[in-house]
Amino acid sequence: MAGITGKDATLTRYAEQLEELDAPKGRSLTQDAMRRLMRNKAAMVSLFILAAIVIIAIVGPFFVPWEGGKVDWTAIRKPPDFEKMHYLGTDQNGRDLLARLLQGTQMSLMVAGVATFVSVFIGVVYGAVAGYFGGRVDALMMRFVDIMYALPYILFVIILVVIFGRSPILLFVGIGALEWLTMARIVRGQTLTLKEREFIEAAKAGGAKPWTIIWRHILPNLTGPVVIYATLTIPEIIITESFLSYLGLGVQEPQTSLGTLISNGASVAEVMPWLLVFPAIVLITMLLCLTYVGDGLRDALDPKDR
Repeated sequence: MAGITGKDATLTRYAEQLEELDAPKGRSLTQDAMRRLMRNKAAMVSLFILAAIVIIAIVGPFFVPWEGGKVDWTAIRKPPDFEKMHYLGTDQNGRDLLARLLQGTQMSLMVAGVATFVSVFIGVVYGAVAGYFGGRVDALMMRFVDIMYALPYILFVIILVVIFGRSPILLFVGIGALEWLTMARIVRGQTLTLKEREFIEAAKAGGAKPWTIIWRHILPNLTGPVVIYATLTIPEIIITESFLSYLGLGVQEPQTSLGTLISNGASVAEVMPWLLVFPAIVLITMLLCLTYVGDGLRDALDPKDR
């Protein structure tokens, strides 16, 4: 390099600058995952539709001319009628189906959100503790999970509803408290792998306490699997709530949910098919969108595809 002077040195410097400009800029893992997710057309369309459903369910009741529990005595068991502004028809009690559908969608989304949070919180903490401490603690905790797996899940939910009543809040917690088993297994397996990594060994050598290591080093590295499974758990919880409401053990009148609407519609489907068709369309659309979004997140966050 000492012999390069004048024009040659200037050309060399320009070449190095061009190489820096042409070199691709590094992206973080989050940016890379977002880029991969946005390239998934099915996931993005599903995310847009799902966001639209959520927004309509929240702001829709402010624009609908009828309240969910208000009875229109002049329009009982009527199909969709635009003149009287019953755009999806009325039920056997003269209540506007569109207003009740918005109310039911809100309730189903609320059940799914709260129950998913409860199940993720319990599953992540339980699985991380079992995986990190290992040994007898891990064996004892996972045997309890195996026992819970062997017992009928829906029976536990029904028992909780019967014992604690049919309050929506208890329904949220009851479903979430029994939906954490698979999450615990996933987190436990990931934790067993992570605790053998060099940065965990360095934290131990630095004198970090076990709970500090779990909170600061283990849990942040579990974000990908947790987000993926949480997204895939929401449809399952919605189906569970709908099934319980269909059996009469879920949300009760005057409150409603998609499962309650479908249950009521199924009983009169031959004479008032609109009471079953519209709630079923909303429920199926939500489940399909959540499934596609979950698949898209799984593909975007899968370390093997990076």
